[in-house]
Amino acid sequence: MERLPEFIANHLFLFSLLLAILILLIWNLYGDMLSGIKMILPDEVTRLINRENAKVVDLRGQKEFANGHIIDALNISSDQLEKSLDKLAKFKENGIIFCCATGATSTKKARTLMHAGYQKVYALKGGIGSWQNANLPLTKGIK
Repeated sequence: MERLPEFIANHLFLFSLLLAILILLIWNLYGDMLSGIKMILPDEVTRLINRENAKVVDLRGQKEFANGHIIDALNISSDQLEKSLDKLAKFKENGIIFCCATGATSTKKARTLMHAGYQKVYALKGGIGSWQNANLPLTKGIK
């Protein structure tokens, strides 16, 4: 341990890389909690839909949505969300669950809705892929 400062001084670049990787790892593990968005698993999504009448908003494009989506989900592409906030106002009290292909976009867009004053905003952790991995049903077509 007494030679650690000497090692760090001799290998400053490698030590900096180690610190950067550790920070990114911590951010990856705990970033969801720090963002204020509740990331939920598919079983929690079904509970919210069935018991609290929450609305699922699918942020994928229309083509991906038509290939398979959660039953009764509302399709609003991620770039149109800000223009469609009036469509979501009626679901404000029951809760809104965002989903996308992987879960990354839904977290960002859920944050947008929280800044607009919505309280019950959730994001499906892992996106539609996690829904399919849980062997939950998807429906096809566009309403």
